[in-house]
Amino acid sequence: MRICFSRILITNVSAIFLAAVSLTACVSTSQGNFSKESSIELTDAAHILSQMSTEEKVAQLFVVSPERLVYGVSKGAYTQVDNKLVEAAARYPVAGFILFGRNIQTAEQIRAFTRSLSKLTPIPPILAIDEEGGWVARLALSKNLFLPRFANMETVGKTGNVENARGAGQIIGSYLATFGFTLDFAPVVDVNTNPENIVVGDRAFGDNPKLVSDMAAAFLSGLHSTGVKGCIKHFPGHGDTKGDTHKDYVAVTKTWDELKTCEIIPFRQNLGNTDCVMVAHVTCPAIDSLYPASLSKTLITDKLRGELRYKGVILTDALHMGAIVKSYGAGEACVLAFEAGNDILLMPKDFHAGYDAILKAVQSGRISEERLNESVLRILQFKGY
Repeated sequence: MRICFSRILITNVSAIFLAAVSLTACVSTSQGNFSKESSIELTDAAHILSQMSTEEKVAQLFVVSPERLVYGVSKGAYTQVDNKLVEAAARYPVAGFILFGRNIQTAEQIRAFTRSLSKLTPIPPILAIDEEGGWVARLALSKNLFLPRFANMETVGKTGNVENARGAGQIIGSYLATFGFTLDFAPVVDVNTNPENIVVGDRAFGDNPKLVSDMAAAFLSGLHSTGVKGCIKHFPGHGDTKGDTHKDYVAVTKTWDELKTCEIIPFRQNLGNTDCVMVAHVTCPAIDSLYPASLSKTLITDKLRGELRYKGVILTDALHMGAIVKSYGAGEACVLAFEAGNDILLMPKDFHAGYDAILKAVQSGRISEERLNESVLRILQFKGY
């Protein structure tokens, strides 16, 4: 039976939550075992770290698509594990994988794929996806899955009822968990204050920072109730912009003090709720005139880590986006992003070049072993060790 929840606003959370579970509960979990024996004892994070080579530590800084793991760049579409992917994972035991619509075919296929991916690396990988609800929903928008769909988070925000946001998180988290995903790059906590914004828009809960804060907290609570981790984005705020960082340079003209009166509020209030923070590629010339936020030590180390006292995992937005690749090579971008204070480097345009650049920087002493260990330890703790 085909059940369609296309473009809905959740009003009966429990009923639709149960529907979401029943739609996916019968998915087959049989699949091949692609894992190789590892000498790493998966005990506590510090012990795991002590057993890792420098090369393994560097690989642990990256979350990439399966295609980039194999080819370095985006090429084709993986829907199952093959020998090339096994060999690439043995050479580059990355922190995790991110999947897209191109990787999704059927319920049985995606479950088998994530189970295979989860066994590819000695330290089980993060399995991530962008599933915000609305038009950024890789699984819900797949025509073969028939999952619950949300109009957008702005519609949820307009109800003023945080239980609707919590329900959205529960529903999304329930099917993500069923399909084997461990991390959702959601919710968006940008405050949509610019009506000309073309990249955030209705992905945001609204234009009021308190509303966005409360809705995001509830969404994260819903996600966590299903065992799925969440990620608040896009620090320090992408709501008051006109351009699209997927394509090119985008500026936020506010000062840090001005950002703290609006954009920073949902981040600050959810740093204790979220599992990680994603940093945008917006440039804030009044704060750092040289680098976009994702490459800015001022914004990441001084502001997010220092002033806001965030101790969890920080990751870049995708490093293959136009705002980065039009000004920086893949290797340079990865090194600058890591030096700025990011822990995870998400999808550089050329993963192999990015990996090589970080490894070379460590070997040359540009990046210290202490700094490398700091991020790898944080990533291992994120994974639950």
